[in-house]
Amino acid sequence: MSQSSARLLRGAAVAVTVGTLIAPLTAGPVQAAPAAVPAALATGSPSPTPSGPEVRDLTPDVARRLDTAVQQAMHTADIPGATVGIWTPGQSSYIRSFGVADRSTGRKMTPNLFMRIGSETKTFTVSALLQLVDQKKVGLDDPIGTYVDGVPGGDKITLRQLAGMRSGLYNYSEDRDFVRALTSNPQQSFTPRQLLGYSFKHRALFQPGQKFSYSNTNLILLGLVVEKASGQRLGDYIRQHVTDPAGMKDTVFPTGNELPRPHAQGYTKQTANGKVADATNWNPSWGWAAGAMISKLENLRVWAPTVATGEFPDGRRMISAATQEQRLNTPQTDSVKGAGYGLGIFDVQGWIGHNGSLPGYESLTVYLPSTRTTLVVLLNTDTAYQGQEPSTVVGKAITTIISPAHVYNLPRTPTG
Repeated sequence: MSQSSARLLRGAAVAVTVGTLIAPLTAGPVQAAPAAVPAALATGSPSPTPSGPEVRDLTPDVARRLDTAVQQAMHTADIPGATVGIWTPGQSSYIRSFGVADRSTGRKMTPNLFMRIGSETKTFTVSALLQLVDQKKVGLDDPIGTYVDGVPGGDKITLRQLAGMRSGLYNYSEDRDFVRALTSNPQQSFTPRQLLGYSFKHRALFQPGQKFSYSNTNLILLGLVVEKASGQRLGDYIRQHVTDPAGMKDTVFPTGNELPRPHAQGYTKQTANGKVADATNWNPSWGWAAGAMISKLENLRVWAPTVATGEFPDGRRMISAATQEQRLNTPQTDSVKGAGYGLGIFDVQGWIGHNGSLPGYESLTVYLPSTRTTLVVLLNTDTAYQGQEPSTVVGKAITTIISPAHVYNLPRTPTG
């Protein structure tokens, strides 16, 4: 198997990378995404907050240090283009783009470009689910078999376990037949049922609730639950009840391989031959509820506090306070100190949010509640550097400077 194919088989980085905790090919996930993080979550309380300084003021000197650190990280990890935004109420903001959006023309990266956000899609899908929980149309402790037929062990796996990556279901994007199908024709369209078929031919990894394992399969099932309980297509529900109320007009759930303009070209090595390819027009249907969405920097600036607090910018609740409290119960992982995963959201050293990885693109959208700081990173490559997601390389470089007591250090853990 080629190195690139092997990478497609990795679990979303904890997806406690949980988005690229990271999920392979998806959104990523935690190390998702595709994208993904550690393998098992122990029960416990939310991630502890390290003591020490909180967030540095973005003075001209700090901004210069950030410029240097981001460009060094890009050089080290061979990242073509990057956009970074940092906002803290009462402080100066930091918005910068570096490198190129298109290697063939040399077009510069700019902050107004549409980008694929991979596993950050999970935060939207789970938000939709939790709204339906508040409406009492579904229950977090309902078995998935109540809503979707044919799920192995579906009478025992709950919606809560699916949202928290504790179902034990095999991750379809690690299946070798799926990888061959996708890399042989990356513009083909997959249906949710086709994706589930790649998972369900495998035995469960463990009994439901026993431990943590990032799996895009979980989100495909939750997407189907949202559709059944709401009577709407998933993308329509998210637009009407999540992104539009948040004022996020440039956040899109595509129906095919469309990518609005202007956008950055995306570059990947997740190819059949392991060579770099332009993945801009690859069809993200294989990620669907786990990783298909598109957004922009300013929209993700809005989303970071919205998903972390459960409150829309106008003060209305997106999710009830009681349900949001359950969402933010992020048990620690066994292998990464200071990292935990809740219901479609992670806590890494105090930063709440998700990352995303899809062939050609990576993203990181996180919020530090103690200072109400938002950090967004958008990249036009998903090629790992020494086992780390490029978004982690950049995120760590940034947070080492601005929040030394809260350094974003999510590792990537291969699971396939």
